[in-house]
Amino acid sequence: MIRLERINAYYADSHVLQDVSFVLPAATVLALLGRNGAGKTTCLHSINGLVPRRTGAVHLAGRRIEHLPPEEISRRGLGFVPQGRHVFPSLTVRENLIVAARTASGAAAGKDWTLASVYGLFPRLRERDGHLGGLLSGGEQQMLAIGRALMTNPRVLLLDEPSEGLAPQIVVELRATLARLKEQGLSILLVEQNLKLAFSLAEHCVILNTGQVVYDGPVSGVRADPALLSKHLGVESKHV
Repeated sequence: MIRLERINAYYADSHVLQDVSFVLPAATVLALLGRNGAGKTTCLHSINGLVPRRTGAVHLAGRRIEHLPPEEISRRGLGFVPQGRHVFPSLTVRENLIVAARTASGAAAGKDWTLASVYGLFPRLRERDGHLGGLLSGGEQQMLAIGRALMTNPRVLLLDEPSEGLAPQIVVELRATLARLKEQGLSILLVEQNLKLAFSLAEHCVILNTGQVVYDGPVSGVRADPALLSKHLGVESKHV
């Protein structure tokens, strides 16, 4: 569903992504991992058009999209859940969801997401239907951010640190939600510092270090390599 070919991206003169290439197959979860500052968020923003790449190609479902503006990339089937959620604080839960609603295209994978189906996935949002987004808890805001992305009826869902700042029980609920989306055939690119969460969902992972791909392979290969975990992710194997 997503193919990156030798992407190079910069912030001013800082060369953040250096010849980054990888593939997200259909109906799978791919974990994009790395230390802070490795280039993970920049990689997501290069895919969704928020950071222009200088060279390289981005394909969505076989069609090049790197020349398109972010709103057109979204219309072509790319859903994005940003780090920090960024819900609209002065809108109600219902309004946050409705403002993003888009009819699924014929080629979109999975179900046609509506207000009713998002509330079915997140019953707590139905209970908070008339509450302002800015007054929700962190976990509820994350549900709302995911629900808002689903309302665009994406082919691919990009998630940037979805478990950040959430209580352990909410992380368990988040994992169950993402597992359901995976079972429904949605392709997911997951940036996540919680390696236990990432490894429990993803079959495949890509590790970035200083803007370069240093590993591209099965999750099992990472978990079985203590030196790789320590060098590129800063963790010991007993913690994953």
